[in-house]
Amino acid sequence: MLEEISEAFSASEIVYGHGTDNAWDEATYLVLSCANLPDDESSLDVNLDTAHVAKIKEIAERRIAERVPLAYLLGTCQYLGLTFAVQPGLVIPRSPIGFLLDELASWQVESPKTIYDFCTGTGCIGIAAALEFPGAEVTLVDLDPLAIEVSKANVERHGLSGRVSVVQADVTSYEPNQPADLILFNPPYVDDLDMATLPPEFLAEPKHGLAAGKDGLDILTPVVERCGELLSENGLLVGEVGRSAPALTRKFPEAPFIWLDLPEGGEGVFLLEERAISSHTARR
Repeated sequence: MLEEISEAFSASEIVYGHGTDNAWDEATYLVLSCANLPDDESSLDVNLDTAHVAKIKEIAERRIAERVPLAYLLGTCQYLGLTFAVQPGLVIPRSPIGFLLDELASWQVESPKTIYDFCTGTGCIGIAAALEFPGAEVTLVDLDPLAIEVSKANVERHGLSGRVSVVQADVTSYEPNQPADLILFNPPYVDDLDMATLPPEFLAEPKHGLAAGKDGLDILTPVVERCGELLSENGLLVGEVGRSAPALTRKFPEAPFIWLDLPEGGEGVFLLEERAISSHTARR
């Protein structure tokens, strides 16, 4: 089945980028998800029943014909080894920020106690942070009602209702109850030029979750400008700006951005330290 689906995907015009980057991985994602099988070699010896085969082929045909991301057809996605509910109208989790969470402990003297996940979408990054830092109180913030609904469901799915809250608010003007030790920020950042060239799979995602104006900075700019007010004394902001990184550095030429290496792929993830922002040598 893996070979059959992989060959069908390879022969099609579909584009990857929502958790996979090639036909074989996309086929593996589909087959294992539909058959509820683990992602290891033991699954290769399983004989699929007719119901699973029919479901796999149906979804594969839709993936090719409709050119929508596989996660929308499955209703769930995998991110950082965790399963999240997702549906059309939300951006599918794929941010490289999540893969940096295990390094954060070495970036701060103490583990963060107060974490905000701005533009949370499905809640995936903030939920992963809550699991990485069990002593932290985490707040997921998004303006979209659908994001609020789905992120709440994902918080419950992972048993984190006790210390992960969800707030509906515009992050460009949101005033937290207390300064953040850590802000995780994956906003819309695709500029007008790139929006005009996106393939169908990416256009199937909500425009408001991707597009951010002429330079891709409509959401980033007001948050970066308020960064010093939002962070605690030793706080950090980790933000993603993708291919709009050059525009960000032109907009804030004196800002002390630290651009991070991304071993799992991706581009344009930066770190801002409150201490560097508030230093007497730093310019506003």
